[in-house]
Amino acid sequence: MSQLIDDLISVTGFVLFALAGIVWLTLKPYGRGPRRWLTAVVILYCAGSMRVVPWVLSRPLVYGFHHFSSHDVAPDLTAIVLLGGGGFTVHGPPGPHIGVLDLSSAARVLEAAYVYRLLGSPWIISSGGRPEGVETEPIAAIMRMALVQTGVPADRIVLEASSKTTRDEAVLVAPMLQATGVTRIVLVTSDVHMRRSLAAFRGVGIDAVPAIAEDPWNYESRIRSFIPSTQGLQFTNAVVHEYVGLLYYAARGWMRFSP
Repeated sequence: MSQLIDDLISVTGFVLFALAGIVWLTLKPYGRGPRRWLTAVVILYCAGSMRVVPWVLSRPLVYGFHHFSSHDVAPDLTAIVLLGGGGFTVHGPPGPHIGVLDLSSAARVLEAAYVYRLLGSPWIISSGGRPEGVETEPIAAIMRMALVQTGVPADRIVLEASSKTTRDEAVLVAPMLQATGVTRIVLVTSDVHMRRSLAAFRGVGIDAVPAIAEDPWNYESRIRSFIPSTQGLQFTNAVVHEYVGLLYYAARGWMRFSP
């Protein structure tokens, strides 16, 4: 389901919908239907590619969350769980490779490193497996390398490198925390992803305090947020993905919204 959403809300999706309209128009050159279809496709994708549109749509997802600060520090916060976003591995001949984070994952790593310094020296669980059908390092391993670059000692980082979804992360991380006696964590992920993530972790009995990673594109000028771009389309993809994910997780009974 998630891959289908990603494919539809993308440049590829636009091309497919546009081609369908063109074929329809070719078969019925005087019909109103294909013209309305093509007009709707162009309007929807142009709107979705302007970052201001998904930004407005994302407000209910991020409402009530704030950046983690010294006021949020408590003595029972003894571990950080860092949820993986996107990343990929660049392979070079004849075998060396470099793991690279996308902007969302990089922002999450920076937030986790910031929270680590505030809490002293807690454990960090770096979570995220390999994307399906992709030959790459687990995102958890790539994030660990980035955490070490920010100054977090490697021996304070534990990997969960098997998960494919947010639900997987919650289910797989829970026994890791129980084995170490941790009862309350700081959960680090992107702002639009936090509501579903927090509810999924609470759904498996983990009391989590949210620490949202700042959207890297927030530093972009306000004028550019009204200009269509691939980044805007990616943002729309992420927002729609979260709304669909919330509905699906709720239907499966995988979420709890209060501690």
